[in-house]
Amino acid sequence: MEKVLPKRAFSNLQAAIDGKEKLESQTTDAIAEALKSWAIENGATHYAHWFQPLNDAFAEKQDSFLSLDSRGAPIEQFHGKDLLRGEPDASSFPSGSLRSTHAARGYTVWDTSSSPFLWDEGVGVTTLCIPALFFSWEGDALDYKIPLLRSEEKIQEVGCRLLNLYGIPTEKVFSTLGPHQEYFVIERSLFFKRPDLVLSGRTVCGAKPPKSQELEDHYFGRFPDQMLSFMRDFEDAAELLGIPVKTRHKEVAPRQYEVVPLFEKSSIAIDHNFLLMELMKKFARKHKLVCLFHEKPFAGINGSGKHCNWSLATDSGLNLLDPEGNPLVFLTLITAVIHAVYENASLLRASIASPGNQYRLGGDEAPPAIVSVYLGDWLEGVIEKIILGKSMEMPLPRGIDLGISHIPLYQADASDRNRTSFFAFTGNTFEFRAVGASAHCGFPICVLNSMIADSLHLILDEIKDVIGDQKNLSLEELHPLVLLVLRKHLSETSAVIFGGNAYSDEWEREAKIRGLPHIRCGIASLESLLDNKAKRCFLSVLSERELHSRYETLVERYVKSMHIEARILLNLFHTKILPAALHDQKRRAKSLIAIQDLGLKENLCQTDFLETISSLISQTVDAAHQLEKMLKQIEDFGWEAKAKVFSEIGSTKMAQVRACIDRMEEILDHSLWPMPKYQELLYGVQ
Repeated sequence: MEKVLPKRAFSNLQAAIDGKEKLESQTTDAIAEALKSWAIENGATHYAHWFQPLNDAFAEKQDSFLSLDSRGAPIEQFHGKDLLRGEPDASSFPSGSLRSTHAARGYTVWDTSSSPFLWDEGVGVTTLCIPALFFSWEGDALDYKIPLLRSEEKIQEVGCRLLNLYGIPTEKVFSTLGPHQEYFVIERSLFFKRPDLVLSGRTVCGAKPPKSQELEDHYFGRFPDQMLSFMRDFEDAAELLGIPVKTRHKEVAPRQYEVVPLFEKSSIAIDHNFLLMELMKKFARKHKLVCLFHEKPFAGINGSGKHCNWSLATDSGLNLLDPEGNPLVFLTLITAVIHAVYENASLLRASIASPGNQYRLGGDEAPPAIVSVYLGDWLEGVIEKIILGKSMEMPLPRGIDLGISHIPLYQADASDRNRTSFFAFTGNTFEFRAVGASAHCGFPICVLNSMIADSLHLILDEIKDVIGDQKNLSLEELHPLVLLVLRKHLSETSAVIFGGNAYSDEWEREAKIRGLPHIRCGIASLESLLDNKAKRCFLSVLSERELHSRYETLVERYVKSMHIEARILLNLFHTKILPAALHDQKRRAKSLIAIQDLGLKENLCQTDFLETISSLISQTVDAAHQLEKMLKQIEDFGWEAKAKVFSEIGSTKMAQVRACIDRMEEILDHSLWPMPKYQELLYGVQ
């Protein structure tokens, strides 16, 4: 940029990227011209504002650089106004009643905090993509990015306030994120033989294979050559886009993997996660594979999450959640996190509520729906001492001696990890494991930023009141005053701290005694977006209109997803599975009649099979009829009423149909089954 831009334009753009200035109108033409030249030199013919509407997919409208001069001759042009703003039709994007369908105008504006990039479609087409924000004619946020950036400003304000209180001058505090992305990869040829996978991203029916993940032989295993080649390709492409991919490994389930980036500023990490998922899908096609990001594509087998590792940092590299940093900063922030999770448990649960996640939460690979905080033995002990008013000490490093002469002592971390916790401290970050693999993590991080900022402001206000008129206090003098406030809040909210096995029945009973909510169905948590606590939490981040729009959008998305899955299930049963079952029944009945005609003794096994398959066909037809009847009854219901029916009745009816179909799969002639089974999808075994 410095080579191709005028000095003032370069300085202005750098300041805009850092959030210190707005772009000046007189510099945008120069920036646009430089971007156009760079893009064309690299084969681009079009540009697009690249934005992230509320449908968990990116959107763009591509325009060519082609224009006509005053004589009608073709020229390539890209002006500052084209760079800064766009006007896509907003009528068909989710808005949650922020605008009517006939009110179509929507705007995009370049988000200077995120870099423009060149997207190679792989078919000789390259596009200059300009990361943009998406909003309505009335200025309402219609995307994930605007609220996220607002929450970043909120966290920056309170983060600077926290550091300045303890004598650490800074002007820049931001959240950091490392989204660990889990995914499945299957053969492309098999994918298109499963209409349910193609249309919904998951198998709505499918019996568990004889072997799945019982032997735990897949986790951290060696990569097949095909997978290594695929990974190398998408990682190389990610590097060109500035996406810092760090780690790859096999996950627990067969054909399940995880890719881990380096930590970045949250707003950048979310863009990069979105782009990385697109790259993975793109290069999977090249290798005749398909990436599955659904939270639970295969029943009875581990699902996929997007483990969001969150912290706060400064532009000088200070991690506010580092225990080895300033102890007052660390303890104040930890107290704010505990307070925020305790006070906003339902809101945190709502942030990860999705149709896919409802099949995954509570399984062995995901935390249960009881919101708790894991701190580890050492930090939990520190909190207990604060509450009891006892002195605290940092733990001494602990070495692990393996009893082998040539192996040195291994320095252990201050605490163990807890995979069952909803929100776990992992040494210098908090891991939010409950976020689903397909999710846009902009909303969960926006919720985290907003609620923690809200709690931190509250705590700092009280510390300010305790300090009163005393000025220029040293850290030693501040320490006991701060602990008075922290002790109060930790005493009131420590019920949310839990270090044990969150999968256990004992924890479910204990959580109930502690008064912690257990919201099994995510759709039930969405109402928390409408209460007064949420309105206060999202102050300056989401207006009441925008907050209500998120509620409506999430409810509508849940209903539509469930309705699609129900229709797919019925369609598969009527057009593929029932004909196969009837064919097998008829063929075996003919065989039994032939045996009887010959006067031979009947095979008891054959007779039992006919009775079993006939009973299963009858049960499935009846269950499918009940599901169809329910779908017809709710046709004219509103979104909220439909959501209630699906969560309380519909999901059970769908499970009943599936159970019958899966039983059929286990006993029907294998050659007649109309779709690839799990063992073929996951192991290639026919």
